[in-house]
Formats: sequence, C-alpha cells, structure tokens
Amino acid sequence: MTKKITMMDIFGNPRYRGKHVILVGGKIFTAKTGEGASKILESARIKYPKSTPEIAYLPKAHSLILWL
Repeated sequence: MTKKITMMDIFGNPRYRGKHVILVGGKIFTAKTGEGASKILESARIKYPKSTPEIAYLPKAHSLILWL
C-alpha cells in the first residue's frame, strides 16, 4: 500500500520552494509562474474530473510576505 501524498508533505519538502504546486489525483505538478499553474490546472481538471485539486504557492525560504 502506497502512502497518499498530502500538501503537508509538499510544504516540508524544500525542492518545491519558490514554485506553484498543484496536487490532484495523487500527482504533484509544479509551475514557476501563476500563468503556468493556470494551464496545468486546466489540463488537470480534464484529466481528473472527479478530483478536487489543491493549489499552493510555496515562497522561497527567505521571502517576506506582507498582508494588507
């Protein structure tokens, strides 16, 4: 039995830092830009119509995000 990949697994993995990450159908897709993530999301919705995708941007280790 294989372990199901979760967003918590992805958040803990430094290889995804600075990327947009889409988790759908047990698969991980990455993009460097929001536009690239949008294209991946469109194709994932067709390929995995019954799955709900999880989407996140993981900032690089020393990024500062300010919320207004």
